[in-house]
Amino acid sequence: MTNKNTSYRKSIKKASSTRRGPRHGASKKHHSYLPSFFLKYPRWAWWFGGFLVLVVYVWVFYYFFVGPTGFRWRALYGDVAYPEGYEIRGIDISHYQGIIDWDHLRNAMIEGTPLRFIIIKSTEGSTRLDPNFGQNFYNARDYGFIRGAYHFWSNKSSARSQAYFFLDKVHLTAGDLPPVLDVEHRPKDKSVEEFQTDILTWLHIVEDKYHVKPIIYTNYKFKEQYLSAPVFDDYPYWIAHYYVDKVEYKGEWKFWQHTDAGKLPGIKGYVDFNIYNGSFYDLRQLCIQNKSDEDDYEY
Repeated sequence: MTNKNTSYRKSIKKASSTRRGPRHGASKKHHSYLPSFFLKYPRWAWWFGGFLVLVVYVWVFYYFFVGPTGFRWRALYGDVAYPEGYEIRGIDISHYQGIIDWDHLRNAMIEGTPLRFIIIKSTEGSTRLDPNFGQNFYNARDYGFIRGAYHFWSNKSSARSQAYFFLDKVHLTAGDLPPVLDVEHRPKDKSVEEFQTDILTWLHIVEDKYHVKPIIYTNYKFKEQYLSAPVFDDYPYWIAHYYVDKVEYKGEWKFWQHTDAGKLPGIKGYVDFNIYNGSFYDLRQLCIQNKSDEDDYEY
């Protein structure tokens, strides 16, 4: 009986020792919850890889989002530049400026010179009418400004549908600036030649209506890359080029949008500032003419 009990106690002690694991001082094996793939490389390699991913992300963001419209990002600093040597100043507006107090805007001054012209967003693509266009367009003339209207080009609609939509919604008269085509993007599925043909289609349709060359608005890099064909030199050019002392574009131009961080009484928030490259008489001559009304202009 004693021998049996002794053997039984030894077997219990051995089993208990096995369940408790290795004795004190024995080596312990560490377990990880990470997949074995992640254990193949040291920690510094993962930090280095993460840094490379961040660099690539920053480059992609700059190349596709900041680079194409880099001149606009300077507005974040609120740094408004006023080019010297120009006396005729104006603004362009859309629904982004909200409801304008025209009584306050009437006598607005930019660097000591009166506000002379206002160009107003009218249409976009073949279906969108700026919700504030009618009110802005009427008030600009009623408050004594030279007014104009611009169409924002869309790659999602045909050139013809956009041109006829603009003509249906916008009715310019003698004394107004020529119609404006704002083009800032080129479709990726068309060649430069096809894109230029579309732009010329819009310009020709609108020109046939008003018998005046429409104005082309775009930034100078876009102009040089996609609208540099000699045929576009016949059209007045409105250049967007921010925060520089002088225009870097080598060709001729009529208007210069030099900042989108302007501030004026009667307008909440920022507004684009523009200058005209010429005299007030020249600006009047650029406008749509009506021979019977030419003598009524006050220069």
